[in-house]
Amino acid sequence: MATATTIPTASQNPPFNRKVPRGRRSDSTPTLFPDVPTNRDSGPDALLPPGFEPERVGIARLAQSSPRADAKRGTEYFLLPARSILNHCDSDRVPFSWTVNPYRGCEFGCQYCYARYTHEFMDLDGADFERKIFVKQDAGALAQRDLSMEKVQGEHIAIGTATDPYQPAEREYGATRAILEKMAARKGLSVSITTKSDQVIRDLDVLRRIGERSSISVNMSMTTLRTRLARMLEPRAPRPDLRLHAVEQLRLAGISAGIFAMPVLPGITDHEEDLDALARAARDAGAQWFAANVLWLMPSAQKQFFPFLDAKFPKLARRYRQWYSRSNDAPEAYRREISARVAALRRKYNLGARPLESAHGCGDCQQLSLGLELPGTGANQAGDKRPDGTL
Repeated sequence: MATATTIPTASQNPPFNRKVPRGRRSDSTPTLFPDVPTNRDSGPDALLPPGFEPERVGIARLAQSSPRADAKRGTEYFLLPARSILNHCDSDRVPFSWTVNPYRGCEFGCQYCYARYTHEFMDLDGADFERKIFVKQDAGALAQRDLSMEKVQGEHIAIGTATDPYQPAEREYGATRAILEKMAARKGLSVSITTKSDQVIRDLDVLRRIGERSSISVNMSMTTLRTRLARMLEPRAPRPDLRLHAVEQLRLAGISAGIFAMPVLPGITDHEEDLDALARAARDAGAQWFAANVLWLMPSAQKQFFPFLDAKFPKLARRYRQWYSRSNDAPEAYRREISARVAALRRKYNLGARPLESAHGCGDCQQLSLGLELPGTGANQAGDKRPDGTL
């Protein structure tokens, strides 16, 4: 694969010989998920010399060698040499096997974004997630190759699981469009797109072509209808009304579409009247499903989100720290409460619980029913009530 850059060779960037601690890989094979860099040398307590940087491997090495393509809006864009476009997913948190993220990093800058940890694999700080965007090179050609793999056949492919495929970079680099064009040339795929952007309707033509031969659905992610709150939580994402308009246009074009109320933020976006308004707006826009998950907050995201809470929602900050210091999840009782609330709203507005088959249908498709229900429907328990404090 031709790339715009050359990866440094071992002679150009000599490795630092050190003993590999017990439990760490001893081979030098590059990996997309390298060990966390350490600041110690071969001795158990000896520090590396001042200014020394260990040789990067895997995705960190590729990121370091990626040329900068542009800089605007306070964001830098880099061209990342990619080995593949389809990534195999074996997490028990999601019901699909393959994911596609045309970009690493996301300019929308959502305060709560769990995917900030992916920048740490590139030896970058999570705070750089919205300031350093990596565009995967040769996305179309790689997608064509990956889609031909036998092990992909019959498996669901989820686009936009970590970074938004329709963030501002897509207007200039078109990586998402290039991938969709290759999908439109194939038959019997099962594809979903998750986005916060109305830019998805730019690709109505190719989405229709995919729908003629495969199963395709779009999940529009929304946390609130309140524009001021949305701008605070998701600084550069399109307004809620623009997202709803996109759902309307998708449905008019015959594309299956629904609303992902994700994440539900305790004490901020979880009030009954707010969720009710969001579900009603989803129905009015023609959405076919309405699904929700409570905030999942990894340590890398906590570093961004907790200071945000301190500044904007100080009454909530202590409870969030109590809840998420024990687990990346909110307490189970609270999650059950939200699950029951969302299920009631689906019944009220006649909305489904999960993405449906494409309206065009596809006899050869094996669309996976995405199990997005939160566990249980029980009421909240004493001691686990949602925290006080609202906007």
